[in-house]
Amino acid sequence: MSEMVKEFNVYRAKMNEKILAADNTVIKRLFNLDTNTYTEGALPTKTKEMLGLVASMVLRCDDCVKYHLEKCKEQGVTTPELFEIFAVANIVGGTIVIPHTRRAVEFWEELQK
Repeated sequence: MSEMVKEFNVYRAKMNEKILAADNTVIKRLFNLDTNTYTEGALPTKTKEMLGLVASMVLRCDDCVKYHLEKCKEQGVTTPELFEIFAVANIVGGTIVIPHTRRAVEFWEELQK
C-alpha cells in the first residue's frame, strides 16, 4: 500500500473513531445508512460504488472520491471502466470536475502499487 493511500486511511479511521465516540445518535445513524447503502441489493455493490464515485466527483468531494476509488478497486473495477466513470462524472458535472479527475487518476495509480 502506498504512503498516500495509507495516510488517507489512517486519518479517515482516526477521525471516524472520534466522531463516533461522541455518541451522537443522528451521526451514528447517518454512518450506518451510508454503510448499508452500498451493500448488495437490486444493484450489485460494484455498481453502487461506481455510482458513489460519480456522485462524489460531481459534488467535488476529494475525500469521498478517494474512498470510492478504493472501494471500486476492491470490487474489481478496471482502469478502462474507471475512465468511463470519469467521463460520466465530467459530462454530468462539467469542466469543474477536471481537477478532481486529475487527483482521482493520481490516487488510482497509488492504489495500483
